[in-house]
Amino acid sequence: MRQIGNLPDEKQARLFGDHLVANRIRNEVEEEGGVWVIWIKDEDHVAAAQAALERFRASPGATEFRAARSGAAEIRAAEAQDLANYRRRVRTRGSIFPKFGGFGIGPLTFALIFLCIAFALYSKMGEDRDVVRRFVLADPENANGTFLPEVRSGQYYRLLSPAFIHFGIVPLHLVFNLIWLFQLGSMIEARRGTMTFALLFLVTAVGPFIAQYALGRPAYVGGMSGVVYGLAGYAWMLGKYDHTSGVYLDRASVIWMLLWLVVCFTGAVGPVANIAHVAGLIIGMIWGRVAAYWASLK
Repeated sequence: MRQIGNLPDEKQARLFGDHLVANRIRNEVEEEGGVWVIWIKDEDHVAAAQAALERFRASPGATEFRAARSGAAEIRAAEAQDLANYRRRVRTRGSIFPKFGGFGIGPLTFALIFLCIAFALYSKMGEDRDVVRRFVLADPENANGTFLPEVRSGQYYRLLSPAFIHFGIVPLHLVFNLIWLFQLGSMIEARRGTMTFALLFLVTAVGPFIAQYALGRPAYVGGMSGVVYGLAGYAWMLGKYDHTSGVYLDRASVIWMLLWLVVCFTGAVGPVANIAHVAGLIIGMIWGRVAAYWASLK
């Protein structure tokens, strides 16, 4: 939070706080040393709040401030209802799925993690090439020059199955992906619903591997990384442009994600599906930005 100034009495401070709430600027009003201090919760709103405070000091009885209480009351009531609905949804899931961290792990997040682990065991962490060949997007040993020959012949499951295949005797690839999938998937499924999360998973599972295949051609490529980058891009943009969504990606995570993307391109960590990573990130960012835009129209 950031302090933007103070007002001499509680009545004025509360009125100004209501004005900020009515304009969807989250704030807190606290008494400190005989004055009432205004704190703004989101750094992106500081400039707008400071400008409003100057106008309020100049003319506290202006029209824009007189209607503040009713507008703030409506927004607080709507937020309270959203919070009640969210808690009800989490409690319902919690009867079947355990609650971890700040979110209850939803059924789809749980299922995706389970499938990743099951595929890892079944394929011996990608070492069993006979198994892997049956589930990658296109069998590298059966390339005939056409685009996605197995999918075109009716093996549509190959569009999704590569996301569950992870490689490496030391399961770092799997572990890191599952940690991010758990954190991001739990948050998005809890706040945006299982259907939205399912659609997001489908698009970020299929799109990145098709992009990787189109530009890199047949290879043993798999993993949940494209999906994870897609979820991260979605949370980043939605949280940045829609502060009421409850979905976000903190600055440290954004920096880490982008740095890791660059490191992978250097080849220092071995062969990596970099095209799938970038495609997933772009898809997620576009989806998150569009979702935030539509939310602003409501």
